Amino acid sequence: MSMYQRAAQFAPFAALTGHGAAINETARRTDSEIELSEQERQNLNRNLNIILENIKSYPSVTITYFINDEHKSGGRYSTIKDNIKKYDEYSGTLHLECGLEIQISHIADIKSELCER
Repeated sequence: MSMYQRAAQFAPFAALTGHGAAINETARRTDSEIELSEQERQNLNRNLNIILENIKSYPSVTITYFINDEHKSGGRYSTIKDNIKKYDEYSGTLHLECGLEIQISHIADIKSELCER
């Protein structure tokens, strides 16, 4: 028996390959997308309308939005500050200068200096 064959007898055996990753994925928590109250929805629509009326000035905004998880139900909220480059009315998507596209339906909050006037 060669040294290589003899050493193979003592090599570690991982019978549950991927089991640790599956446990970690199951333990990973996701949030549910919150449903806005009527008052919150009105404020969001008012702010969004003000921003869209001034879209040609590439307004700076802070957007809190929901990101769906790719592997399980739920997702997470994220906040970004950037300038809006354009609004696609057909798909209901805001395009930011950084290249990110955000669906209007996933926005939980949007703020801008334009809305504070």
